Amino acid sequence: MAGDLAAYEVLVTRYSAVAHRTAALLGAGDEAEDVVQEAFVRAFRYLSGFRSDAAFKPWLLRIVANLTHDLTRSRGRRNDLVLKIGVEPETRAPDDPEGVAIAGDRRARLLEAVRALPERERQAVVCRYLLQLSEAETAEVLGWPLGSVKSRTFRGLARLRKEVGHELS
Repeated sequence: MAGDLAAYEVLVTRYSAVAHRTAALLGAGDEAEDVVQEAFVRAFRYLSGFRSDAAFKPWLLRIVANLTHDLTRSRGRRNDLVLKIGVEPETRAPDDPEGVAIAGDRRARLLEAVRALPERERQAVVCRYLLQLSEAETAEVLGWPLGSVKSRTFRGLARLRKEVGHELS
């Protein structure tokens, strides 16, 4: 068991940064660290069901994407409930995980436009261009058919070009 934990620790070290970026860019915001921690716990718990011929990274990122989706859905339900009872929802500053390191109006406008995309288009664009996953890896991470990845990425990029301008070309 100690060897398993040591090997798993290597995986956690290797994939923590990309898992955190995934959670933050898919909408976890300030809760990205919690999402990543839960994802690694779940991945360890279900490691016996992991196919040894599959890559670990897409499998882990799919867990992160699912947990982030659950979080944003429950956050929306909480905000809906708060609005129904007449209280203003908590406002959070927009997340910009890369903004500290990379300044510039173009990047900020682009990230804001990505955040404003419909959820499925945002997920496809984030995986393909911000996390630099292949179409096949994106399909595996999001649990979608390859054709859905292609069409949602295309639609998302078209919306971004319209919103931000032709800076993306």
